[in-house]
Amino acid sequence: MSISANSQVTNLMPEKQGSEHLSISLANLGAELAFLQSGTGNYLDFHWEQSKELGINLLDLVDSKNEEVAFTPIDKDAYSFLLQQILTNLVPQKCQCWFHCCGLLLELELTITPILPPLGHDATTLLVMGRILQTQSQNPENGSASNIFTPVQVGKDRNLGLQQYQKLVNQITRNVRRTLNIDIIWQRTVNDLGKSLGLERCIICPYQPSNTKLKAIAEYRQPNIKSILGLEIDLASESIFTQALTTLEPVFQLGAGNSIFEQKQVLVVATCHQDEPNGLIAATLSDESYIPTTAELVFVKDLADQLGTAIAHAILYQELSIARQEAEDASHLKSEFLANVSHEIRTPLNGMIGFLKLILDGMADDPEEQRQFLLEAHKSSLHLLDVINDILDFARIEAGKMEIELRSVKLDELFNDVESFMRMQAEQKKLSFQIQMPETSDEVMVYGDYQRLKQVMLNLVGNAIKFTHEGGITISADVVLKKIIFDEQQFPGIVRLRVADTGIGVSLDKQDKLFQLFSQVDGSRTRQYGGTGLGLVISQKLVETMGGEVHFYSLGEGLGSTVTFSVPLYQQPVMVSSSEGE
Repeated sequence: MSISANSQVTNLMPEKQGSEHLSISLANLGAELAFLQSGTGNYLDFHWEQSKELGINLLDLVDSKNEEVAFTPIDKDAYSFLLQQILTNLVPQKCQCWFHCCGLLLELELTITPILPPLGHDATTLLVMGRILQTQSQNPENGSASNIFTPVQVGKDRNLGLQQYQKLVNQITRNVRRTLNIDIIWQRTVNDLGKSLGLERCIICPYQPSNTKLKAIAEYRQPNIKSILGLEIDLASESIFTQALTTLEPVFQLGAGNSIFEQKQVLVVATCHQDEPNGLIAATLSDESYIPTTAELVFVKDLADQLGTAIAHAILYQELSIARQEAEDASHLKSEFLANVSHEIRTPLNGMIGFLKLILDGMADDPEEQRQFLLEAHKSSLHLLDVINDILDFARIEAGKMEIELRSVKLDELFNDVESFMRMQAEQKKLSFQIQMPETSDEVMVYGDYQRLKQVMLNLVGNAIKFTHEGGITISADVVLKKIIFDEQQFPGIVRLRVADTGIGVSLDKQDKLFQLFSQVDGSRTRQYGGTGLGLVISQKLVETMGGEVHFYSLGEGLGSTVTFSVPLYQQPVMVSSSEGE
């Protein structure tokens, strides 16, 4: 985000008095630094009492597009995110951040306030007031701050006062808070601590309450020390870590012989936010005979608390960014889904209208031709009915209003119904169609809703036929004897039904999309083969409602696919042994 002057001032005030009036208003606020800023970071007006003392021309400052001259936040992404958050929530916030301007680095304390818009409009402008905490020179060679963080060599003089330690805490936390990138925060923390305190080694490990092992994700170490970056640490074997997490206080002790720190003086402290630990810092001291003073332990505790807050904010920002991206992706998928459904509805509807129009206009003189047109219109109407039924079923399932009547169902009746509906479709494509029943000497009875089970089977077999061009379809079932509880009843087992085909298959990296809402494996396939893409999602929901699970298997594109689903076994059948089968 390059901050530069913007002529939008005239949009805020009458044309003749806009800029002048705003400048006077900002000057009268009594703030050392005040400016109006849009949500995109453009300056609308600017007042800075110390600009002349610093040798800065305000007109050059806000009009310039030169990064070396412009008044620009160092962490542009974090500052931009903060502006958008304030405009969205309409809640003022205070912050400390670094800006660079005309070869200077400025640490500012700012209060950012949204300017409330007229009712029914979005806020677009912010009033920023603040003061300069410190000014530093900028290294002209690489543009980085010289002295943005000035390390205090505690290792060389350990009798520092509490005030000096507090200054060190402020320096380290300011350096960390210049970014919301959690990985940078980890590494900056160990680097600043290691250099400031003259440590031999310093590591940091993220922590969650469910953790039994920690991982060192950032490390500072002396050149002659072997790295342990990436090492997994078992909490059960490192009591000092457990003690620090339990007490939330710094813990100092001599490392045990089996410890990763060996016979070293080890200082461990938990970083925390709202009294909940979110990380652990562990350090070994270069001076093995030294015992930390009370002032140093207070310093470590203050620093851990400050760092814990910075970590929590960075994690929240990261989660919000991920959630926003997921929401945008979901919105995009939903739009694609709606466009596809609209196409699926219009296509058969246009076919019906077209064929009926031809008959009404007398374009079908031959009775046979007229009959053919009517058959095509009827075929289109059935396709349209299927699309609408899918949409209505999906809506009912999502609303929790799908009616399910659970009772005993004969498996052979279910398979016979499916065969009468689907065999002709398969044979029209010159595909084989096989049904394999479990090897039992009596009927196999399952527990479910007959119509919904048939709907699932027709859906799965219909997909298999649609996506298979040669080979065939095989429907089979296996009885698995294991006691299960469903619908407050105990059943002797499950029946696993399977629909296998030799069709186009699905690549391994795309199979996880099959059961996602509004997600399609390949938009081009949907356009080629038609359908709403809801079939598997609806089938999965129906099967889960009847106490089963759906699974999809495919070795890859062109290698066919198999869909299995389970349903409770209503009563245990008499199984036929292999010897009896022979």
